[in-house]
Amino acid sequence: MSTPANAGRAPRSSRVRRTIAAVLLGTTVLTGPFLIANQSTAVAAESALTQNMPGSFADLAAKVSPAVVNVSTTQQAKAERGNPRMPGFPPGSPFEEFFRQFQDQFGQNGGPGGGPGGDDQSEGPSEGQPRGKVGSLGSGFIIDAAGYVVTNNHVIDGADEIKVTLQDGTELPATLVGRDAKTDIALLKVKSDKALPALDWGDSDAARVGDWVMAVGNPFGLGGTVTKGIISARGRDIHSGPYDDYLQLDAAINRGNSGGPTFTLDGRVIGINTAIYSPNGGSVGIGFAIPSNIAKQVVAQLKENGHVERGWLGVKIQEISPEIAESVGLSQTKGALVAEVTPDSPAAKAGVRQGDVILAYGGKPVNTLRDLTRRVADTKAGDTVDMTVVRKGKETTLSAHIAPLPAEQRMAAAEGTGPAAESAVETVNGLKLAPLDGAARSRLGLGEGVKGVVVTAVSPQAGDLPVRPGDVIVKVGDHSVTSPAEVTKSLHEAEKDGRKAVLLLVNRGGNESFVPLKLVKA
Repeated sequence: MSTPANAGRAPRSSRVRRTIAAVLLGTTVLTGPFLIANQSTAVAAESALTQNMPGSFADLAAKVSPAVVNVSTTQQAKAERGNPRMPGFPPGSPFEEFFRQFQDQFGQNGGPGGGPGGDDQSEGPSEGQPRGKVGSLGSGFIIDAAGYVVTNNHVIDGADEIKVTLQDGTELPATLVGRDAKTDIALLKVKSDKALPALDWGDSDAARVGDWVMAVGNPFGLGGTVTKGIISARGRDIHSGPYDDYLQLDAAINRGNSGGPTFTLDGRVIGINTAIYSPNGGSVGIGFAIPSNIAKQVVAQLKENGHVERGWLGVKIQEISPEIAESVGLSQTKGALVAEVTPDSPAAKAGVRQGDVILAYGGKPVNTLRDLTRRVADTKAGDTVDMTVVRKGKETTLSAHIAPLPAEQRMAAAEGTGPAAESAVETVNGLKLAPLDGAARSRLGLGEGVKGVVVTAVSPQAGDLPVRPGDVIVKVGDHSVTSPAEVTKSLHEAEKDGRKAVLLLVNRGGNESFVPLKLVKA
């Protein structure tokens, strides 16, 4: 028989409890008026919170669900496919039997057919399908009563046939109007003899973290599934594309929900459910939706043109770290550092230079790289946009005539100019430097167009430096360098000016980027 941990000490515990009760009672008596006031405030806050919480989502679900559809596709099977698998439920559990029956019916292989993080659902060939054919299941919604259906690009990618199933079971063949891989959005068109319900876009910019949302979709082939939750975060970058700006939701989203809508409480579409984060393939309360304000612009262009046309500036940019900010004289880590300028691009014609920091575009501040990439992409080709640029510590305004984004962007050629200089090997700031001669070019695989100074070694005593052996230093600050002596001179001049760090333009493996180098006093 086990013995309670507090056996034999009951009298003492009782005394302690009576003492605490007495102290609390005394406090209550002494601070009664204040407690009454605080309780009143708490009750008022709780009442306000309760008023904002929906008593039921039933009316909202009934209103919007008829316009939410299932999207299924068929296509030729790939040469290699993974083995079918089920979610990991305990053997003999009701859920194991349920998903076994589902797998037998649909041939589910459990894989995220849209790629990493996607939540659509792929099927293997089943009894009802011809051999060599595979399919996928996803979700979508009718955005125009004329028969336009929005879904994810990865749901229909590679499909030979697309079918849309309405809430009442009506199956309609669908044609692809257009798609945009960069935002993972596709627009379909169906024809129906009866009137189709349609949804309206909401304003995702007005959505706040903590707002209630409701998702409707086709998880695991279970059409018309409704889940609810809140917006957990905004502006999530899941590295799925150059324009990532996802809403993060805690409403349950599973495989098959891809392309389905997320609604505000007034029944407007605020996002397109696209991806989940999950260690096991099921919902863990972390889902991602494309914001409606991005989606509706893409859908409008797909409807009008069948494709999306984006603006193009012609720069390669990188983030402003604290070290880079200090190196270029910025007080904050905001803006976009221009690492390369494509020749004959709108940026080059506007006078943008390598090393410039773009702080504003079109009158709006550029706080992150995504701010600039999204705003440039949203700019119509032919428009002229003003940019605020910091160069050598001074702000200037440049005007760029935006061009359409080319199918294949040209990378900026590496440039380096400067007088011929001595070829002596030097060591400065923990870096052993050598000229970029023919032997070094051959060893590093660099062409004649690359000029600069080779880093041959980094001293262990120099600490953690952003430069590696094999890097080519093209510029120190604003000065192009072609010899170790020029690098040394530029670093010493920066030290004399009281700088704690200097910006280096480095060519690593053929790609140029800026790195901040902290200066070490001798």
